[in-house]
Amino acid sequence: MRLRLTFAAAAVALAVTSLPAAAEGVIGLDAVKAGLKNGQIVLVDVREPDEFVAGHVPGAVNMPLSRFDPATLPKPADKTVVVMCRSGHRAGIAQAAAAKVGRTDIVDYAGSMIEWTGRGEPIVTGR
Repeated sequence: MRLRLTFAAAAVALAVTSLPAAAEGVIGLDAVKAGLKNGQIVLVDVREPDEFVAGHVPGAVNMPLSRFDPATLPKPADKTVVVMCRSGHRAGIAQAAAAKVGRTDIVDYAGSMIEWTGRGEPIVTGR
């Protein structure tokens, strides 16, 4: 039994260390809502323009992952930059890309649009 636990722990450690570099933050729905309400976050939606126009979180800005350049991410001194997408996958990629160029301040809203719409939160259409 002890050997199995040691092997399992080693496998987990190996899996974690093989992940791409990523910022340390993940944010949840309630924190996103509060941050938007009090103006403390910049929400960056990395979905494609057609997805964004079809419906997005009010106040989000669109920076599609297909053309994503972490150097163009906002650098507000008094706000947190949060990335999101449809399911959280592309947001994780964007966060990792930002971390590789030194932007470890970027936070991932992992629940993204699936959680946002699933909880009945408001969306807007258009640009």
